[in-house]
Amino acid sequence: MTGAEGDLGHTIWLILHLVLFAYWLGGDIGVFYSTRMILNRSYSPDQRFMASRIMMWIDLLPRLCLSMMLTVGGILSEYVGVSHPPWQYAMIVVLGPVWFTVLLVMHFKHNASFMPMLTKLDLWFRWFLIAAIVVSVWWSVSTGRLDNAPWLAPKLIVFAFMVLCGVMIRIFLPGFIAGIRALSQGSITEEQDIALRRSIHRVRPWVFAIWAGLIVEAFLGIFKPGAPEAAATMGNLIHGAHALVAPLFG
Repeated sequence: MTGAEGDLGHTIWLILHLVLFAYWLGGDIGVFYSTRMILNRSYSPDQRFMASRIMMWIDLLPRLCLSMMLTVGGILSEYVGVSHPPWQYAMIVVLGPVWFTVLLVMHFKHNASFMPMLTKLDLWFRWFLIAAIVVSVWWSVSTGRLDNAPWLAPKLIVFAFMVLCGVMIRIFLPGFIAGIRALSQGSITEEQDIALRRSIHRVRPWVFAIWAGLIVEAFLGIFKPGAPEAAATMGNLIHGAHALVAPLFG
């Protein structure tokens, strides 16, 4: 992918990549803070349930961003010299839209009879994806496939870790879900409220881990450690920081 058309394409995909990052992190932070209202016992059950509904709508954004990341990232990797066989490239392109659609169905059709099976399939797919990414990175590094873009290996591993964090969050959610169902009926017992709070507290470390992962991903994407231009990027950053700070001490 070279030339003006390639440059324009790269710019478009890069912007989309940045948008996905921003909405993933921003949406996750919004979800995190909305749980404070859900846990606040000074609000009525109806108010707490309404807060949970708002939270679930906000939570849709980071989940959709997650689903598209591998597709957008895979396409961007072509611009830095990591080519894919046609069958693999086709799978990368199709993965995001298909997963995106599945998540929309899970959000809007959560009462459908097929939802338990679809939820299980989504969970199994995430486990498969984690393993597939780790194996793919190992193979790509061992064969020198990522020599032109060595920073992609840790980026993919961190992405797999964030998918794992999402799986762990799902494992600890039953108490939260049961509490929300109780709130939807206008009342919640002390035992259900305690279970809801315990669920949220168990989830939080995994949420923080996702935030940390996103920051690491941003660092790797900006500085591209191991790439020839990495030293120049860091040098420009240091020079710019010095230009800003020097007048303060001049």
